[in-house]
Amino acid sequence: MKSAVIVFPGSNCDRDMAEGLRIVTGKAPTMVWHRETELPEGLDLIAIPGGFSYGDYLRSGAMAAQSPVMRAVKDAAERGVFILGVCNGFQVLTETHLLPGALMRNAGLSFICRDVPLTVENSQSAFTARYGAGEAVAIPVAHHDGNYQADAATLDRLEGEGRVAFRYAAEVNGSARGIAGILNEAGNVLGMMPHPERAVEDAHGRTDGRRLFEGLLEAVSQPA
Repeated sequence: MKSAVIVFPGSNCDRDMAEGLRIVTGKAPTMVWHRETELPEGLDLIAIPGGFSYGDYLRSGAMAAQSPVMRAVKDAAERGVFILGVCNGFQVLTETHLLPGALMRNAGLSFICRDVPLTVENSQSAFTARYGAGEAVAIPVAHHDGNYQADAATLDRLEGEGRVAFRYAAEVNGSARGIAGILNEAGNVLGMMPHPERAVEDAHGRTDGRRLFEGLLEAVSQPA
């Protein structure tokens, strides 16, 4: 699987993402600086990592969404390239309108950093194909602005179209309907607040995030 990790000023999870991809796929991704206007050819996956792009000034992900590289990311998404946005990456995806809704300040107004229980809501996407529908997993979070919100019509549409990928199994940050991760209409873009790259090997204490990357690897390895 040929992948790339986008790096913004203030990214602090880009190396975590790169190492997680290397561990699972056996191939290190290309690190792409946010000021680039083109992406490497033949990419299967573009990962937008967590962190505090631009120091979270203005609004989390808002400034990163205007970076030159994001035009190329949006074009790639339209071509069907898989896009994974984790934590701040999820915020960037909503700010670029690749995904609907917004990530607000946590309901408790505090930074949350711990393993959280999740339920797999959709096991039919490439990202979730290695999980079972309704399966309980645990993946760490580390965020201050992870409270997912959208208007009722958008939430109903996400639910009705099966685009809620992961849901918190317990209250974490006030997210509407407990939403922890969502897909775009085509199913090739996933935004999620939990960090699967921090749960891919035994040294992490759990491996529930590993299957997300294994599912992608399997999807891109299948004959066209």
